[in-house]
Amino acid sequence: MLEIESDMRASDGVQLWTVRVAYGSILAGRDPWYGLSKFSHHWFGAYRDYRAELVREAIEIPENPTAEQWRWAVWCAGSVEFLCNRAGMETPAWAMDEHFHLVEPWYADDVLPEEQEELREETPEPFSRRGIFCEANPYRNKYEWQGREAAQAAREVA
Repeated sequence: MLEIESDMRASDGVQLWTVRVAYGSILAGRDPWYGLSKFSHHWFGAYRDYRAELVREAIEIPENPTAEQWRWAVWCAGSVEFLCNRAGMETPAWAMDEHFHLVEPWYADDVLPEEQEELREETPEPFSRRGIFCEANPYRNKYEWQGREAAQAAREVA
């Protein structure tokens, strides 16, 4: 199994929390959003210049993953495609592997049956094609929040 700290890649002295490391933290038993939030922070925050490195290496999937481990592996592949598309980057080949697909649909949030159709309509294609259904923007970028930009502009005027 993946050793999280030893797998963090140093680039120009920066320890990167890659998607591989995020998935490794899931395998280690951490809450999935712990690692994915750290990855997201690196993707959108101070390390956005390292985006290609954050997604370059394939996640390490156990030989016989549990259903939960597999769902999160598929989520990671969909996330990489979704984020690379938004950034205008080429998606790494590993994330496009057609094996990253769920047989049974998975709704990332607990939703009522009447809400499932709405999620099916709004889920971005990199997730829906894999059998995952979530909100239209599963990765909100706090660094590009319009309110932050307006506040910054107001400070510059003052």
